[in-house]
Amino acid sequence: MLEKLFDHGKIESKVIDKSKEIISKTTKNNSRKETFTITLPPPNITGSLHLGHAFTSVIQDMLLRFKRQHGYVVLGQPGIDHAGIATQIIVANQLREKGIHWQQLGREEFIAQVWKWKEQSGGTILYQLVRLGTSIDLDRVRFTMDPAASEAVAYAFTRLYKDGLIYRDKRIVNWDPVLKTAVSDLEVSNKTEDGKMWYIRYPMGQSDFITIATTRPETLFGDQALAVHPDDERFKHLIGRKVRIPLTDRVIPIIADEHSDPQKGSGIFKVTPAHDFADFEIGVRHNLPMMIIMDESACLNNEVPEEFRGLPVSVARAKVVNALEEKRLIVRIENIVHSVPRNDRSGAMIEPMVTNQWFLETKRLADMAIKAVEDGRIKFIPEQWTNTYFEWLRNIQPWCLSRQIWWGHQIPVWYAENGKMFCAPTEEEAIQQAAKYFEVSKEFVPKLTRDPDVLDTWFSSGLWPFVTLGWPEKTADLAKHYPTDVLVTGFDIIFFWVSRMIMLGLYFTKDVPFRTVYINPLVRDEKGQKMSKSKGNVIDPLHLMNKYGTDALRFTLATLAIPGRDIRLGESLVEIGRNFITKIWNAAKFIELKECFFEKEFDIYGGEIEAPLNRWIVRKLIEFKGQSELHINEYRFDLYAQCIYKFLKDTFCDIYIEAIKSCNDFETQRTACAVFLEFLKVAHPVIPFITEFLWEEFTRTQQVRGMLLTEPWADELSVQRGTGTSSGTDANLSYDATSKLTDYYIAVTEEIRSLRGIIGVKEKLDLLVISGEDDEFIARNTHWILNLGRLNSIEVVDAFPDGGIRFVVKNQEFYLKYSNEISRTVFDKKMQTLQSEIDRLAAKIQNEAYKAAKPAQWAEDVTLREQKEVELAKLKAVNF
Repeated sequence: MLEKLFDHGKIESKVIDKSKEIISKTTKNNSRKETFTITLPPPNITGSLHLGHAFTSVIQDMLLRFKRQHGYVVLGQPGIDHAGIATQIIVANQLREKGIHWQQLGREEFIAQVWKWKEQSGGTILYQLVRLGTSIDLDRVRFTMDPAASEAVAYAFTRLYKDGLIYRDKRIVNWDPVLKTAVSDLEVSNKTEDGKMWYIRYPMGQSDFITIATTRPETLFGDQALAVHPDDERFKHLIGRKVRIPLTDRVIPIIADEHSDPQKGSGIFKVTPAHDFADFEIGVRHNLPMMIIMDESACLNNEVPEEFRGLPVSVARAKVVNALEEKRLIVRIENIVHSVPRNDRSGAMIEPMVTNQWFLETKRLADMAIKAVEDGRIKFIPEQWTNTYFEWLRNIQPWCLSRQIWWGHQIPVWYAENGKMFCAPTEEEAIQQAAKYFEVSKEFVPKLTRDPDVLDTWFSSGLWPFVTLGWPEKTADLAKHYPTDVLVTGFDIIFFWVSRMIMLGLYFTKDVPFRTVYINPLVRDEKGQKMSKSKGNVIDPLHLMNKYGTDALRFTLATLAIPGRDIRLGESLVEIGRNFITKIWNAAKFIELKECFFEKEFDIYGGEIEAPLNRWIVRKLIEFKGQSELHINEYRFDLYAQCIYKFLKDTFCDIYIEAIKSCNDFETQRTACAVFLEFLKVAHPVIPFITEFLWEEFTRTQQVRGMLLTEPWADELSVQRGTGTSSGTDANLSYDATSKLTDYYIAVTEEIRSLRGIIGVKEKLDLLVISGEDDEFIARNTHWILNLGRLNSIEVVDAFPDGGIRFVVKNQEFYLKYSNEISRTVFDKKMQTLQSEIDRLAAKIQNEAYKAAKPAQWAEDVTLREQKEVELAKLKAVNF
């Protein structure tokens, strides 16, 4: 017996526990069935569930469950990323709280502390994802620092090095002076901050000056040139002349470069190649020296005048400005608002700096990755993200692989004392290389020292789709599940992760890592603002799951998954999702109360159903299943969720259940239960908890073969997708004259209910119908027409009396008995109210300022006006 109220807390953990073993068994299925594989984006070991994870997981899990229902051997490959910098910061902070600086421990002991933390606290997010209903096999969880993964990473690095694609060079990188390491662009956020623009005079000759504008006066010591645009008539005559850097005796040239913007600042720019990304490219083009004027802590070094050496950037800036003012070399100072690059984790201002790093030459790899998308081997959904992918790859730069931290994959390179370098997957192989080089036995190889740097976390992540399947070994998993089928991820890492997986996948496996890339929309708050802790608008998915249930959150996210459009999520929407889950529960309670039961041998698609209404609901079920399957296959999860909502609420509950309330026949009882269970099957991918629980409740006495998790989506029936018809079914389900009449009188009852709602009539009415060909159908189906129309009676007459309400459905007129005087008054008042509302909305919609300021609200008003116009048209069509 189902409880009165649905309590998600009681069933979710039970369903999860029962699902674990089944998921593991289906993953290990060694049959020759077709496979479907998704490599789940590995969350950071430091992470906890947020709405971005939740949305990605819901989309992935819908696909996994859907394909499992269709007989595929399904693998959702889970894993965790070691998150190099983020994890090192956490453990270093914990040590600092104990009064220990992480570097005091030494590398080996510090890494041991990180592993200890990982075992105690890392990976919590995986269990949170399981709580979200993600049907993954926890026995297959991989970690990017597992021994097998580490060996694969070392092998990949070595091979790329031997192929001439990895090299060591001095290039400009994002340098974090707090963490003292290079960081990726993804870890850099441009913060809008107040600043200043200094206009500084550079001496030229004995008495002339050139004025330049800069926000970084402290970097002038590293200047190697001033640049003007070659077509700027104001400064063409200066090209080739020399200027002196203020506060120094060093002279630099004035050069022409198209990067210079004549409209910006004074139109003349200082070029500091070692400390600015754009300047670095200018320096390369013009073969300028790369003078580094800062150390790893962003303090000025010995390349600058003695009085400024050792000063941090902020202090040096103030001192440089004071010295320039004393020499009257500052023309003016402007207060500005500009973007300052900062590391979100450390808070440090990022310093562009030329440092000695390991790089991967990506141009050849990028060309292969571009071609894979161009020729259709990989497709993006929505397709618009293809352009973003191409734009990044066609302008790709060498990839800085090295990081100056301890936690991560240490670079597999060893150095002899004379500087000779040996790259090998293991130290043993490096020693063998050294022995050969020095022409000695291994016992007499000079001491080798390993490169202290570790690899960018994105390098191991780029190998993830095939490393998790056993590469570089030729494993059964790799042969069975690679290439994978779908990648679900965010647009912000198309370059950092997606493109790199494609590049490395093509290079190492000669095949694409996945065939489809589904790009998530960005989840915003209900006002359309990006969620952030500073704004206080971050929504915790665990809170929503605890309060409204996991199914409610999953269903809400699915309804909002409109391709190419950001999600606006508020708690009120999840509450609506919860109300829908409650609607399902109440439908189940009705079926239980009506003693509707599941009979395994009862075939709703065959010839056993005779009642027109039962045949009608089965035809609607077939249409519903076909449309749902179509929408999932086309990645329109929003339309799939709408299908589920409309079938359950509008078709099954509002029509079928209302119609059969007075029916207790055997056929209807079996049909109602069978159709409801088929609904559970179709809805299962998005709302797995309530569907699984109710499936067990209704099938436990029939020895059904297993959980809904593995129940086939379709029987032997061959369904014509989305047409409402089926092939291979009994002729009894064909769309015949009786079917047409059933549809027609359902439409009549819907019109009656619509009119009742518009004019506010609550009491039951009497319906009159003109005698004709429908008389026999009406007589046999009076019971459900009365229920649906909320009518007292149906009377077949030769002519309608005066008065009452007359309305038309498809050219046939009907009559509702109702006081003519009251009717006219009620109708007139309602029509006046509707017209006033339509006029008010029309005035709002015509306001262009309103449309520009609140486009979403404006669109809602347009829809509302259209609805009001339909209601008014219905009233105008009524006769008295």
